[in-house]
This record gives sequence, C-alpha cells and structure tokens, in this order.
Amino acid sequence: MNPLSLQHNHLHIESADLVAIADTYATPCYVYSHTALTQAFQAFDQALHGRNHLICYAMKANSNLAILRLFASLGAGFDIVSGGELQRVLAAGGDPGKVVFSGVGKTTAEMRLALDCGILCFNVESEAELHRLNETAGQMGKIAPVSLRVNPDVDANTHPYISTGLKGSKFGVAHEDALRLYRLAASLPHLKIEGIDCHIGSQLTETRPFADALDRVLTLVDALEAEGIVLHHLDLGGGLGIRYQDETPPPVAEYISALLVKLQGRAHTILLEPGRALVGNGGLLLTRVEYIKRGTEKNFAIVDAAMNDLMRPALYDAHHDIVPVVPRAGNGEVYEIVGPVCESGDFLGHERRLDLRQGDLLAILSAGAYGMSMSSNYNTRARAAEVMVRGQDSFLIREREPIEHLFALEHTLPRL
Repeated sequence: MNPLSLQHNHLHIESADLVAIADTYATPCYVYSHTALTQAFQAFDQALHGRNHLICYAMKANSNLAILRLFASLGAGFDIVSGGELQRVLAAGGDPGKVVFSGVGKTTAEMRLALDCGILCFNVESEAELHRLNETAGQMGKIAPVSLRVNPDVDANTHPYISTGLKGSKFGVAHEDALRLYRLAASLPHLKIEGIDCHIGSQLTETRPFADALDRVLTLVDALEAEGIVLHHLDLGGGLGIRYQDETPPPVAEYISALLVKLQGRAHTILLEPGRALVGNGGLLLTRVEYIKRGTEKNFAIVDAAMNDLMRPALYDAHHDIVPVVPRAGNGEVYEIVGPVCESGDFLGHERRLDLRQGDLLAILSAGAYGMSMSSNYNTRARAAEVMVRGQDSFLIREREPIEHLFALEHTLPRL
C-alpha cells in the first residue's frame, strides 16, 4: 500500500493533511501510516496461511512502543538484539514467549533477563556463546532454548554494511562448523535445541539469495536429523527489501512462495524476521526549509532535519525520495538537501530538482525503517517527534525531546 496521496494540492498520508500535522507537531517529525504497517504485516501472515509460522518483527528497524503494540496485536513475535529491546517488547505488551534473541554479543545480564522472561529461543552466534549460555542457565536452574545462526556464505548482493551471510561477516557460525557445534549444544546439560537460524543481509531485491541460503540450511537440517538432532523450527531470517528509488523487490507472496516450494514435505514451524519490509515504506520524515542558499557550483536547501535525524544517507549514501508537501507547477532548480549539523556529510539528498521557497515543507519518503531508531543527539539536537496516522486522525506516539533532558544525567565536577 502507498499511503500517500495529493488532495487539494496538499500531500496527505492516509486522510491526514501533512501541512496540518506539521502545524500541530512541528518539524522535523516522523509520521507513520497505521494502515500501511498493518497491511505490510498481513501480507507476510497471509502468504504463510496454512503453515505453522511466526512472524518475528526485527524491531531494530523501528522500536517505537506504538508500532510494537500494533504488531503484537496482529499476532507478531519479535526479533531482538539487546536486553533493552526485550524490555521494550514487555513495555509494549508483547509476548516474551514469541521473542527470538539474536546478536553476537549477548551479555550474561541479558541472558538472565531473557531466561527469566521465558523467551522462545536464543539465536546463538558463536561457540563461546553456547558455553556462556549453558553456564548461565545452569546457575539459574533453567534450560535455555537455542538455535544456531548458521552463516551459509551466500552473497546477498546488497550494500556491504548490511550483508551478513558471507564468510567474512561477524555474524553466525560457519556452515562447515555447524554440525560440530550442534553436537556440542546437544551435549550441554542446560541447553535445548529448538531450531536453526539463517540471515544473509538486508535490503535484498531478488529471491535467489534467499533460495540459495535455504538450500544450504536444508542440507544441514537433513544431516542433523540423521544424527537424531531434531529441529522444531526453521528461522529463515528477514532482509526482504523495499523500494527507495528504482528497486523492484519481489512481492511478499512471490518471495514466500519461492521458500515454501523448497519446504514441501517438511513439518517444521517457519519463523521469519522481517523488519524494513514491514515499516520502511509506512513512514516519512517531515521537514521544513529554513534557508535557500545559492552558490556558483551548487544550490543548497537547508532544512531543519539533519543526519542525526536520518543517518542512512550519510552512513550508506542511501537514496530517499524527497517531495514537496505543497507542490508548485514550476520546473524549479537542482538542490542539495542538507541539514544544520556541522559536518560536510550532513546531507539528506543530492541533486534534487525542486521548486522551493524558504518555509516550504518537504517529505522524505521511505523513512519508517532505520530512521528514528538510528537517530542521535549529535550537536545537542533533540530527537524528532513521532506521529501515527489512522485515517484522518493523528496521534503523538513520541514527544519531541526537551533539550534539558539531553544533559539531565550529566554532572559537573565539584569545586576544588
């Protein structure tokens, strides 16, 4: 679903006027579509209809409590990578029994929290982690449910920073070590093997890498079950991409169908961990032009959002479409869209042709994933407000930070 439309020459998200939202909540401001998020989740859920499955939202993409509660109400589980994310799941009313805990650096304290909460599974990513988890569970008198995240050495054909399935990645255990490590896990008294996990990267736009990785995983599954190590679930990860510019990712139903063909005759429960695909195109960043600055080589539109609000362009040189909220008929000029942060890398878009005036509103699209969740307070800038739209109604789901909160936990030195 595309939640955006032009009505009376004002850009709307669902039936809510973005001009009115900016007037009410100020800018910069993240705005999400309740309907788009719901339909994105339902596309995965419906594609797996008739098959035992659990959609575990990879909440690092966007961990706002309102979004977590929405997905929980639709039946979602959650893929977490920290104890803090687990506490967010609990605060949002999510079921810890539907949580899988991924990540390469789980601390003992995080393991204890997850064991106390009764999570579904730990996705273990190293031999050392197996031993620590076994020891921690033993000290608590518990049995830790585990799967191994297996690195299939499959090229995801994506940005190197978000490719996780090659041999050089810090994630997972090597495919050639997996059988030995499963035997080890089976021998440890405080672990219970539940499944296998595989995740090869993010923003994938074709099904072939997913299918290739699954082939390697299934070969390992067969070898394990031949040794009597029975798996209850197959966690096939996430990573399905979205459209930012001219990408053409496969529809969810096509992607799921390609996986199900390879799973015929297998009764395992299927876990998926989509993140970006659920929230990316369901949100935008609303920002206002503060100044127009024309130069001999480049023109700059200086806006009130910055790299601290949306890191992806500076970090990955990522493209986000940028459109006027109140468009004009003119051809405009070519601008660099930049923020006020004191860094040359503080840009939100290069060479965008727009007809702009000081005070204009711009919508930076496809910002629902890795926007707010990666934002910071660099330059002592307050993080943006977040708003959820449902129909014509809007709801403040995160207040803009007061500046005094940014240094409330700091202390000056006593006088000597």
